[in-house]
Amino acid sequence: MTKDDLIVLYQDAHLIAVAKPPGILVHRSKLDVYENDNVLKQLREQSGKFLFPVHRLDKPTSGVLLFALDSNSARIISQQFERTTTTKHYLAVVRGYTDVQGIIDYPIRDKDARTPQRNTAVTSYKRLATIELPHRIDRYPSTRYSLLDVVPTTGRRHQIRLHMKHINHPLIGDSSYGKATHNRFFLQQYACRRLLLHAHKLAILHPDNGRELQISARLDDYPDLDNGQFQNVLADSHWSWD
Repeated sequence: MTKDDLIVLYQDAHLIAVAKPPGILVHRSKLDVYENDNVLKQLREQSGKFLFPVHRLDKPTSGVLLFALDSNSARIISQQFERTTTTKHYLAVVRGYTDVQGIIDYPIRDKDARTPQRNTAVTSYKRLATIELPHRIDRYPSTRYSLLDVVPTTGRRHQIRLHMKHINHPLIGDSSYGKATHNRFFLQQYACRRLLLHAHKLAILHPDNGRELQISARLDDYPDLDNGQFQNVLADSHWSWD
């Protein structure tokens, strides 16, 4: 294993999961036609195996990313994602103090779709910590943020990012749906250039034996995943944990 290899979180005869770094595509996409580097390509070269993508993470998101090693396992796992029988947990830092917990039920339209149809999308969240910093960014003399554990029940494109914007708590580092002044503040305060969204746990039913399989990518276990940017934010002593 070289320093540039992807971190393998789990592997058996049917599945392989890695810790995806932020800033890289899962596979080639028409959404970013000039980007040749992707996790699928890297992992095929690293493992020497043919891989079947079964779900995706946005390019700026890090965390648990799962591939199947055979077509039958890929079919079974893909059906679990489609039927929303998997469980995905994300860590997210958002602007403002959120409720202690909540459910966002708000249909989402794919911005690249040819029709205006919105699709059902549901996200739940639990607040883990809050922080108030003595810096004026908007009209207030201080600024507040929340750390959340977010669980998307459905799997729409940009679902968490759009849902948090919908409730007026956009993610930090989100250049599409967030607020540039807060993104610049985190760059200056923490040297953080990334979207603060990390898929830290995935639970599925194993395609071979049907048993629950949980795969985790804790940030404190893999600080080099983003050169410690997310961890640097969480290391601030002003965080108050719920």
